Amino acid sequence: MTDQMTRAETDLAAATAPMRIRARGRSFLALVLSPEAPLADWLLGLDNQIARSVGFFAGRPVILDLGLLAPEAEGLDSLQQDLEARGIHMIGIEGADRSWVQLKEWNWPAALGGGRASGAVEFPEAEGDTPPPVMAPTQRAETLIIDRAIRSGQSIMHLDGDIVIIGSVASGAELIAGGSIHIYGALRGRAIAGVGGQPGARIFASRMQAELLAIDGFYMIAEEIAPDLHDQSAQALLSEDRVIVTRLG
Repeated sequence: MTDQMTRAETDLAAATAPMRIRARGRSFLALVLSPEAPLADWLLGLDNQIARSVGFFAGRPVILDLGLLAPEAEGLDSLQQDLEARGIHMIGIEGADRSWVQLKEWNWPAALGGGRASGAVEFPEAEGDTPPPVMAPTQRAETLIIDRAIRSGQSIMHLDGDIVIIGSVASGAELIAGGSIHIYGALRGRAIAGVGGQPGARIFASRMQAELLAIDGFYMIAEEIAPDLHDQSAQALLSEDRVIVTRLG
């Protein structure tokens, strides 16, 4: 009888024990826009870039860095609305202060969403004052090798190293790498290399037909690639803060 009561009490305690909560860290790939004065000219330049690369900002989280602007910059009060009207979704604002008079009517982002899963985060067991949870370190990934073509609409992201595609990358597809990108086939989509600050990253393609090439935040669209390099074996690299394309071989 005693054993039965003990088991019953144990089962009851297990049933009423609070559920253990699990959480995971999440890192984000976001574009950073840094407006410059005069804002009217900067917005005009932005419109030109959007017109040449339709959909580039679609669905992409953007952090707005106002560090290059003075608090009294003309047009700053309406800048957020101007960007939202262009389909640019801001998940963060930096380089400014809420106390700026021209930012009083701004809607400051309250939280981040989405992102790329990273290490696990463990809640502390003890109650009381404890240090904040620390993301568990993750093993650095090696080069990502994909032995197939990348179809239109697909997006491949690998922020910890190079991406190697043995096949073609269709128009409308996208590759995002922390290191370099190597394509043994035709590159007809977008290739974004050097994410996170690697200006030495490069983009190699057996047949260069890219819609967009970007390295360390600087980018080039299809119309800016020299005609004699179109459909040729070529590489893209960064030179004096400009993306350039040169022939291979």
